[in-house]
Amino acid sequence: MGVKKNFVLDTNVILHDYKCIENFQENDIYLPIVVLEELDKFKRGSDQINYNAREFVRELDLLTSNDLFLKGASLGTGKGTLYVVTGDKVQANVTQSFPDRTPDNRILACASWVAESKPKMKTVLVTKDINLRMKARALGITVEDYITDKVINVDVFERAQDTYDSIDPDLIDKIYACPEGVDADLLEITSKLDPNECFILKSVRNSVLVRYNPFTDKIKKVEKGTNYGIQPRNAEQSFAFEVLNDPEVKLVGITGKAGTGKTLLALASALKQSNQYKQILLARPIVSLANKDIGFLPGDEKQKVAPYMQPLFDNLNVIKAQFTSGSQEVKRIDEMQKENKLVVEALAFIRGRSLSETFCIIDEAQNLTPHEIKTIITRAGEGTKMIFTGDIQQIDSPYLDAQSNGLAYMVDKMKGQELFAHINLVKGERSQLAEMAANLM
Repeated sequence: MGVKKNFVLDTNVILHDYKCIENFQENDIYLPIVVLEELDKFKRGSDQINYNAREFVRELDLLTSNDLFLKGASLGTGKGTLYVVTGDKVQANVTQSFPDRTPDNRILACASWVAESKPKMKTVLVTKDINLRMKARALGITVEDYITDKVINVDVFERAQDTYDSIDPDLIDKIYACPEGVDADLLEITSKLDPNECFILKSVRNSVLVRYNPFTDKIKKVEKGTNYGIQPRNAEQSFAFEVLNDPEVKLVGITGKAGTGKTLLALASALKQSNQYKQILLARPIVSLANKDIGFLPGDEKQKVAPYMQPLFDNLNVIKAQFTSGSQEVKRIDEMQKENKLVVEALAFIRGRSLSETFCIIDEAQNLTPHEIKTIITRAGEGTKMIFTGDIQQIDSPYLDAQSNGLAYMVDKMKGQELFAHINLVKGERSQLAEMAANLM
């Protein structure tokens, strides 16, 4: 057990993780009253932050008593005490630098007041707002990001799948000759293989794309097949089809920069396997502008979300373009849409739904929090396969980054599980121009 500290929480920490107060061990937590005022503004709505605001207030209500405001409320055995700091704690150092009575400045004043009131204990302001962290440092207030769900190692999202050189050429010949694969023990490499890991084996004579299959404990050749008219253009895309097409792999993360084919590959694989599932569901989060949710947009539900969903329809049109307009494949896609067997909709509209026998593709998953990702995965019923795609370098949420977004968190936590596979796409295939822009700009 370390030296006990005081933590002052910003509103965005609670909106990010409504169970955050459980993660500060034996340390004491202080909530400025302005945080509760801000939470009240977020209670209405269907977005995850609205849900988090409501759930936190309910959790707080279980602790509500006069002690919460006067003496504080214990958070349980081995944990600290929660205090709600009422009123504005005017601090000269804050008002001199930031005279406006904004919520952020009131939180700064509260953190300064706690530090002054408890001089023998270290006081830390916790916020996901970068600008507020800068203002706090300017005042000499100790400040941190909320790092409980941050991923430390993100290099896995920057590199291609591994390549192993100096492999015995006879072993590679054997892999080609055995469609079911060869025993993993025959591959003499120093690193431990993760379940469903895909990699390249090279010898002085030949090479092969392979995957470690944890269900058979074998190394098997990855076939370069076509899915609904879409053919892989590089090794990583072949690896993606390999795990996407395997019904035993229930959860897949596909990451990569713009133009690498993440969503297109997932959709093509889903269409190829459409007879194995009752429904194909494509969804993406709506990152609202100016803190307004889609209710402010004109039209009915479908009209409101149509602009946000257009990239998914664009991928569907790319697949249709592989065939003639009157082909059976195009007719099949149109029929699936009419019969609601192929559904494209906003992620907010599937919250609370149980997804059984569904091929579920969640696009732009880097804009989800770890809690949102968990909520979606726990909706999976029997026979459901879930695919999360995204680029952790293109995050639209102001309080998420490459280390704290839900997609990176899922890949980090699920690594090593037999039901999970992660493929990182590194080469852009949209166009030479798109590839150049993604690399240089």
